[in-house]
Amino acid sequence: MKRRDALKLGAAAAAVPLLPQGLAFAAEAAPVAGKFLSAPEMALLDALTEMIIPADEHSGGARAARVAAYIDGRLAEYDPTIPDLRAEREQWKAGLAAVDAASRTAGGKTFLESTPEQQLAVLTAMAAGEKDAKTDAQKFFRPLKDWTARGYYTSSIGIHDEMEYKGNVMQDEYAGIDVATLPKVEPQ
Repeated sequence: MKRRDALKLGAAAAAVPLLPQGLAFAAEAAPVAGKFLSAPEMALLDALTEMIIPADEHSGGARAARVAAYIDGRLAEYDPTIPDLRAEREQWKAGLAAVDAASRTAGGKTFLESTPEQQLAVLTAMAAGEKDAKTDAQKFFRPLKDWTARGYYTSSIGIHDEMEYKGNVMQDEYAGIDVATLPKVEPQ
């Protein structure tokens, strides 16, 4: 990236808070292609991960933790010349397509075009078959859920906000067990 491009990007980012609420949201919601996934696939993945770990009053959700970008980044790192890794990358693309296909079957629209209630119904149907997956969308649910949790709980939001991890800090007093105070047990 050239310095001039970086300055333009920085100026645009600084101006977003100054935009009226609707315009700022619209600029934020525009789908962007990832390193491996296309823009529509990234938008779908972002919506799915946010539904699995939504924001609440305690912490941001998967969207705030940028879980879709995490998953996309890991998939982009895979060496496509290694058959197993190539297959896993293809499974993610096929899985996202299966979600849209399930959504079209259920409501006649893609997942992102569907209402929140329809989206929840599709995701619920996917999760219901997690243990005995029959459809492609149900087979995709397990890696989607696993990678969402991994991405979220390795992010700053997941670790610090959700889990309230304070780091390696000393406590005021020893919280362990003093072995010297335990009763002596004789071998039998």
